[in-house]
Amino acid sequence: MKPTQQLHDLGQSLWLDNITRGLLVSGTLARYIKELSITGLTSNPSIFDHAIKNSNFYDEAIRQKRKDGKSGEDLFLELALEDLRQAADLFRPIYDTTGGLDGWVSIEVSPLLAYDAANTVKEAVQLHAQAERPNLFVKIPGNSEGVVAIEEATFAGVPVNITLLFSREQYLASAEAYFRGIERRIAAGLDPRIPSRASVFISRWDKAVMGKVPKELQDRLGIAIAKRTYKAYRELLASARWQKLAAAGVQQQRLLWASTGTKDPSASDVLYIEALAAPDTINTIPDKTLLAFADHGRVGDVLPIDGGDAEEVIAKFVAAGIADGQLAADLQREGAESFVKSWQDLLDCVASKSVALHSASKA
Repeated sequence: MKPTQQLHDLGQSLWLDNITRGLLVSGTLARYIKELSITGLTSNPSIFDHAIKNSNFYDEAIRQKRKDGKSGEDLFLELALEDLRQAADLFRPIYDTTGGLDGWVSIEVSPLLAYDAANTVKEAVQLHAQAERPNLFVKIPGNSEGVVAIEEATFAGVPVNITLLFSREQYLASAEAYFRGIERRIAAGLDPRIPSRASVFISRWDKAVMGKVPKELQDRLGIAIAKRTYKAYRELLASARWQKLAAAGVQQQRLLWASTGTKDPSASDVLYIEALAAPDTINTIPDKTLLAFADHGRVGDVLPIDGGDAEEVIAKFVAAGIADGQLAADLQREGAESFVKSWQDLLDCVASKSVALHSASKA
């Protein structure tokens, strides 16, 4: 049995951290679903930037949309939604057979709105309606403004994948926002079955402290943070508040491990996949890491529900001068800034390619 199937049988979903038109046209995504137990995917501006810049799969669509008067964000979002609708349709049987627990794709609101809650909600509602697929999450960052937007978007009936979470505290704040949105729907007599996922980034922790801590602590902080967060997640699912929501038919807000490609060239290329095995969670994986895990990964111990050695390990980092609370805030802020840069790069790429294709057609 492939290790990817073993994780699936354990109760952990594997989602692909990628989407390109090439993956769809070539049948590669369909093969990942059939052979490697992939049951969903996530996207971000960097992924689309790379896909559009480094292939000609989008050229004809860009050329046609330019003729139709589309440009900028509108043009890009149409391209992205075309891909994501196709992917959502591939995952639809999984979505249907799991009752919506799995089989999802995700699209991100404009990172330029990261500190604008009202317009984040407005765009989330528009994107979900425009997608015309029930199995599409809209990604909203879990910063302080995002927390406001998460509650309002949930109340508005939008399935939200909360992104840019780096700590237990950030995760709990986002979960609280989701709960409030659902409780408001119940109070208003609305359907409370609005799904959500909470994406906690892992490898960026270890990249941030690389070279700043003793060698024996290298590549251990991200996993310790994950263990600490997983403990909080299990406690939340055991709480009376959650049990009341579950009784009303609300689906659990699954924890999702993001940024699980190994950044340290001296570490195992499947480090975070093997270390983060846990039921009732999702691991979103880049192609390279997925193929490596399918080839030589092993499923061993699962994450302990009591956090295991998380606090002991984190204490060692604190003793080495790493303030985990401040670093979590810094990583979230830097993540938002990097998403803005990726978004601007993406729009520049679409604009330049649109001009080039137009010029070529007139030559």
